[in-house]
This record gives sequence, structure tokens and C-alpha cells, in this order.
Amino acid sequence: MAQNPNMTHLKVEQPVTALPPLWVRCDGSDPEGTCWLGAELTTANASITGIILYVVSCKADKNYFVSLENLKNSHKKRHHLSTVTSQGFAQYELFKSTELDDMVTPSQTTITLDLCWGPVDEILQTPPLSSTAVLNIKVESGDPRDCLTHLHRELKFLLALANGLRTGVAEWPEPLEAKSAVDMVQEFLLNKLDEFGDSTKKDTIKETVNHDAAAVDRSVLITVREDLDFVEQLWCKMSSSVVSYQDLVRCFTLILQSLQRGDIQPWLHSGSNSLLSKLIHQSYHGTMDTVSLTGTLPLQMALEIGLDKLKRDYVSFFIGQELASLNHLEYFISPSGDAQEQVCHVQKLHHILEVLVSCMLFIKPQHELLFSLTQSCIKYYKQNPLDEQHVFQQPVRPAAIKNFYQSEKPQKWRVEISSSQKKVKTVWQLSDTSPVDHLTLHKLDFSESTLNGSLEERTPFTSMLTCSQVHFK
Repeated sequence: MAQNPNMTHLKVEQPVTALPPLWVRCDGSDPEGTCWLGAELTTANASITGIILYVVSCKADKNYFVSLENLKNSHKKRHHLSTVTSQGFAQYELFKSTELDDMVTPSQTTITLDLCWGPVDEILQTPPLSSTAVLNIKVESGDPRDCLTHLHRELKFLLALANGLRTGVAEWPEPLEAKSAVDMVQEFLLNKLDEFGDSTKKDTIKETVNHDAAAVDRSVLITVREDLDFVEQLWCKMSSSVVSYQDLVRCFTLILQSLQRGDIQPWLHSGSNSLLSKLIHQSYHGTMDTVSLTGTLPLQMALEIGLDKLKRDYVSFFIGQELASLNHLEYFISPSGDAQEQVCHVQKLHHILEVLVSCMLFIKPQHELLFSLTQSCIKYYKQNPLDEQHVFQQPVRPAAIKNFYQSEKPQKWRVEISSSQKKVKTVWQLSDTSPVDHLTLHKLDFSESTLNGSLEERTPFTSMLTCSQVHFK
């Protein structure tokens, strides 16, 4: 009452500071299923002019029936209006990852499509091609079913090395190989020794890596690069088999001994800044610095070659798909900054790759949209820390994605009726999940559950928001 300037008998000093909006949760036990009551003051020129009262109801109802004309007429009558406008909203779930089993925690990946349009012609109208459309993309890295498993596994090993350097304790990923790391590297060196001993083979051989352990499907978008140099191949061997600090020391000891003896003269990519690459270049001239594999040096050496390898992998994808230039990627691949900072940047780049590949696999967008999404992700991660819960939003032309929604049922459909004359509205919504967190309105029976449940296959939830406006002046 004190907010109403007409209540002069209360002798409240004017002007009164407007209270913030007030919302009260309800238990939904009344016939209308009321779940929220709200009140919001209206102001003009710092003076309180009235109050808007809100009522939100929600029900789980298979037998719902509503007419758009009835909603419009009800709104007109409640607010004494002659004309109203209507705006539609629909959300379609284009992809959602499913659980593998009780033992595997799935990475949560969802791709939804939001469409807005107006005016609305009928309830559950399919959005017209003139709608405004936005893709919402949330991707968590590490799904064992996707084609980036091998890169994510290498990234996990890189993070273990970085954590070991930072904290002194490394939690090593489970090995992918049955052989020990030392056996893997010894076999690797023997193969290189054979290549070095055969001068004809040495001149013509193309350095490749067998990455069977990563179970890479070469028919999809991401494959293992076939131009891996010696250090990158070594990284692949070690990242799939090293399980201790001692493994690192023994593996690097074998490598350095082979280089010192001149057993091998391996080929390297230009531009590598790792200590091991520098030692290899020195070995070409028959002299090498003495390196003591103690303390954190083995971790640092492995981290350096991992950073170089993964950066080159990501650059290969973005450049090869014509989604970014080296200038665009400079922030993520620059060798400046300490190793921990570089690892964070590589994590961001990997997440961008996961977002793009998810879109390429499940909605197969045109290159123009992918390029725009790439630039949006790059811009976001230049300004923000890694966040795999972030939802990337990308505007899209409905015509370019119409096959994904025109024949499907939406997960959410809503109409909003309003008027430019007053700040009040009526909203009616149909959804396949409850929009109310504090009430358990309905629990699906197993018989009602489907793999891809739509509004017709599952018990829908109908929600309604109505307003009443009271003027103080």
C-alpha cells in the first residue's frame, strides 16, 4: 500500500523508491495449476504509476485444447483492447547425446534451433521461412563415440603433464597400448634405424603413423595427419602408453642415446621450438648439449612436443577446411607465454573444433555458416576462459535448415499476445518438459518414453501467463 501514492492517509513521504519485482512460488494444487504469482511496479519519471500482477499456471495434460482466437479475445477483454499482435516461438532439438551405459559418463552435446516469427496464424503453426532463426550449440568434449577421440586422448595426456609441472603430481590417463612405453619407443627406434640404414628408403620414405589405438574413422572429418615428423610420432607413442614419470625418463633416455650415437637422423617440421627438436638439429652436426633427465625436465620436454603437435593438428583442420587463417589462430598457437597458458589456449582451440565437428556431423551446414560460427567461437575464446557449458548461438537462414524442422514436432512452442498500447501480455506455451522446477507435475511411465520423444508421443505440459494492470494515476 505504501507504494500507492493515493494512500495519503498512510502519511508516507513521497516520492517512494519502487520495490523490485516480487515473485511467489505456489504449489499448483488449485484447479488452474497456479505455480507462480508475481507483482511488478510501473514507473514514469521516477514516479510509481501502477502495478502489474502476473499469474503463471502449468499442467501436464494430454487432452489440452486451446484456440488462438480465444486467447486473443480473452486478452482483449481483460485489458479493454481493440487490436492485439501475436509473436510465435518454437524450439526444435536437432541433436542430443544419449547415455552409453551406466559405467560411462556421457559428454553432454545438444544442438537446438530457435525460431521467432509474427504474426501467428494458428496454434502449433510451423514457423515460416521468414522467421528469425538461431542455432544453440553446447558441446562437452570427450564423447568416446565421436571422431575426435584420438585428439581428446592426446589433450588429456597433455593436461596430465601440465598438472604434473604445476602441482608435482600427474594423474596419467589409462594406457591405450598393451605394450609398455619403453617397449613402444624401442620398437619405434628400431624401425627408424632400419630406415636410416637403407639409403634408398631413407630418401623416399614418407613419415606416417599408425594410430590404430585411437580407432579413427578415416571416412569422417578428422583424420590423423600423414605428415607427422619424428617428434610427433614419438608423442603419439608416448601419449598412448606412458603411465609414470619413470616411463618418461626411460623413453627420453633411449631417444637421446640413439641421437648421441648417430643411429638416426630424423626428419622434423620447421618451426619447432621444443628442446628435443633443438637437440635433434644439433645431432645433425655431431654435437649435442648434455641434458640431465631429472626434476621437471622430462615433463617439460614431453609438454613441449605435445603442444607443437596438437597446435599443428588444429591448424591443419582450420586451414584445410578454410574456416580460419593463421592470423585468426595466432592467439591460440603463439609460442609466447608460459607453457600453462599455452595449454589453456590449446584447450580452447580443441573445444572450438568439437563445436564445429558436431555441427558438421549432425546438421551438415553450408560453409558460410561454419565460417561464421568459427569466427564467433574464436572471438568468444579470445575474451573468455574455457567453458564447455557455454551455449554458442549462431544466426541461420530458416531455408538453409528447413529439412530439420518442417516435418518435426517442436520440443517447445509458444505464442505471446500483446499490444503496443499497454505493457501487458498473455503467453501460452506447450513443451515436452516441465518449465517449473519446484513442482513435480508429471512423471513419465516407461511405456510413454521414446528414444526421440516429441510433443505427440509424450505427455505435454501446457503453461499460461496472464497479466492484470492496476493504475495508481
